[in-house]
Amino acid sequence: MCCHGCEAVAESIVANGLQDYYNYRTELPKTAEELVPDELRQLALYDHPEVQKSFVLNSAEQNRDIKEAALILEGITCAACIWLNERHLKQLKGVREVTFNYASQRARITWDEREIKLSQILAEIRKLGYHAHPFSAQQQDALRQKQRKADFRRLAVAGLTAGQVMMIAVALYAGKAQGLEPATAAILRWFSLVLSIPAMTYAAWPFYKSAWQGLTSGRLGMDVPITLGLFTGFLGSIWATLQGHGSVYFDTLTMLIFFLLATRYLERNAREKSIEAAENLLRLAPAMATRIEGDLQNIVPVVDLKIGDLILARPGETIAADGIVAEGESSADESLLTGESRPLAKFPGSIVYTGSINYQNPLVIKVTGIGENTMLAGISRLLDRAQSQKPLMAQTAEKVAAYFTYALLVVVAIVALVWWHLDPSRIVEIVLTVLVVSCPCALSLAAPAAFAAAGSHLIKHGVLLTRGHALETLAKVTHFVFDKTGTLTIGRPVLVQTITFGDASQEHCLEIAASLEQASEHPIAHSFLDHFSQAEKNQRLVTVTDRSNIAGQGLLGTIDGKRYAIGNVRLHSQLTAVHQLDVMTYPPGATVIWLSDQEQVLAAFVIADTLRPQAADLVKGLKDKALNVTMLSGDATEAVAHHAATLKINQWQAGMSPEQKLLALQTLQANGEIVAMVGDGINDAPVLAGAQVSIAMGSGTQMAQAAADVVLLTENLHEIEHAVVTSRFAMRIIRQNFIWAITYNLVALPFAAAGYLSPWMAAIGMSVSSLIVVLNALRLVNVETA
Repeated sequence: MCCHGCEAVAESIVANGLQDYYNYRTELPKTAEELVPDELRQLALYDHPEVQKSFVLNSAEQNRDIKEAALILEGITCAACIWLNERHLKQLKGVREVTFNYASQRARITWDEREIKLSQILAEIRKLGYHAHPFSAQQQDALRQKQRKADFRRLAVAGLTAGQVMMIAVALYAGKAQGLEPATAAILRWFSLVLSIPAMTYAAWPFYKSAWQGLTSGRLGMDVPITLGLFTGFLGSIWATLQGHGSVYFDTLTMLIFFLLATRYLERNAREKSIEAAENLLRLAPAMATRIEGDLQNIVPVVDLKIGDLILARPGETIAADGIVAEGESSADESLLTGESRPLAKFPGSIVYTGSINYQNPLVIKVTGIGENTMLAGISRLLDRAQSQKPLMAQTAEKVAAYFTYALLVVVAIVALVWWHLDPSRIVEIVLTVLVVSCPCALSLAAPAAFAAAGSHLIKHGVLLTRGHALETLAKVTHFVFDKTGTLTIGRPVLVQTITFGDASQEHCLEIAASLEQASEHPIAHSFLDHFSQAEKNQRLVTVTDRSNIAGQGLLGTIDGKRYAIGNVRLHSQLTAVHQLDVMTYPPGATVIWLSDQEQVLAAFVIADTLRPQAADLVKGLKDKALNVTMLSGDATEAVAHHAATLKINQWQAGMSPEQKLLALQTLQANGEIVAMVGDGINDAPVLAGAQVSIAMGSGTQMAQAAADVVLLTENLHEIEHAVVTSRFAMRIIRQNFIWAITYNLVALPFAAAGYLSPWMAAIGMSVSSLIVVLNALRLVNVETA
């Protein structure tokens, strides 16, 4: 074969018994290219760099040939489909990593461009009977709507069929008492048979397809016993119809199909609801943007944007790319990205993100990230990673469900053998009842439904779970370890106190100081500038002339003919004992900046890294939940001791290197503690990776976020406590689901095997059991903070 396309076509011809095609063929194609089906040839377009830039990421900076793509998979019906695709693709040379998300039917595939092309990967998926194409939130939504309509059509066919067959069944059940003649009863059985065919073929087709894929892949799913039950009941009923006597189960079979489809329809809707928050993120990115080219404004597809382009975001529009504000002042709603409900001020130099909404005024934005290189895409990748990694409880549930399926088939064989000796006429009824009543649907849904609902709830609060085990481990945590700078504190210098000398007012001194500092890039300069809004800066800050920078001391400048100095002690010769500050008026580690003119000292500004507003409440809340709290910091002892005392943290250590922090963490773990580490910054990456569960501040470095299991996208520390509450509630929900699912099967199975349940009772019981599990999981969508 010249390519995979020829091989796929030839295999299809042979597999379908169409070998005569080669006998009757009058001529060969003129070129090898004509052998390639059009559909497979079109896949080669996805190898083009311009096509790839909207959905492919170069995942390794050091190797531009390592690429990662986000794809949608069509045709996924159960976990066995995921297993089959994942296992097959991982065997391909050049494929580095494959992760599938069953809930959203998304896949992320990493490959080496030197060894395999994306078109070849797509062709391999196509050979398995599935279809993959680049991920698009709009396209996925259209696909979901298409799937929902198809599911509803099957549900409608099953419902109409079941209704008609049930009416005939009433006559058959009441026939003996009402004197129904055998000939009439036979006609009614034939009517039931004919009416049940649409349900048994069209409506039930997804069960057969899933069962066949499970059998061919060697992985028995829950649809295997369902399919076996449908075939057993249908064939037995056909036999009874042909013989003219015996029981028929057309009513039970059609009702079972209807209940199963209804349950799965509701379960699909519940699953989509539970991933709604994540999907909303992906729908934020607009398809078009207004690009500024000189004096022209052109509307272009977002995929045509390049780094460095200028785009216009009008009031009310969604920002199309990550960037830096070049012109304009406005505010942006980033609530769906960060959980921060208040609009954030944006002015020249501010960072804006794809998907946030511009409010009052137009903004001109210089593009810094598009496609897979935006913050939005980064959050999406973290979500995919979290949802594709199965928690331990979910893995356990899957294994139990798989073993249960095998055990069920053994039980069915034993039950059939027993009833063959007791009453052969009831074998079909009993086997059908056992297969239906004990389907492990509820058991398989117990954990995934709860994890999906909890993850959806948390992301709405700005808490992003990036690994599968995060929620489960967070519920077991006994000890919280916090970094100080950037975690419990804001992480940057903030003006905490202004002390004036003489007649000058605080506001006047602040205006002079901010005017002197407005051209400086030093972090301390931002402490003064952040005191004023952008509008106030334009109105109140004044022009500085003859400005000079004295290295290691401060700034000099002239305002309205008067010379001012702002800086440390060495810059101010006028300082006397009168200006000594009481150390009790400012926290340890604070910096004092002095402002003076040519005659006198005007003010002293106390600048320090202050605690976040919610830090004290967070520590108290964690302690109230019987959790231990420790602070580990690389800062000086005085500063750490001061903040620890303020927060009432008794266990703290200062002056620690990253290695020492990791060692302290390991010591806690050796003593049996389950540790959650909360940190920010590149030096926290090792200790974040060493904790059982790690939480990174969303404002932290990329390395810290990559090492973390949870990312706090918001600045609100209260959400850490809320995540603990949610995780504990989620584990409680999952335990309830497991208890219910196992108890139901253990109780119902003996009654079914003993012949005390009818098949229709089993159908109702199985459907209600699955529905209870899903509805219980949806309680996680609304979790109270305390």
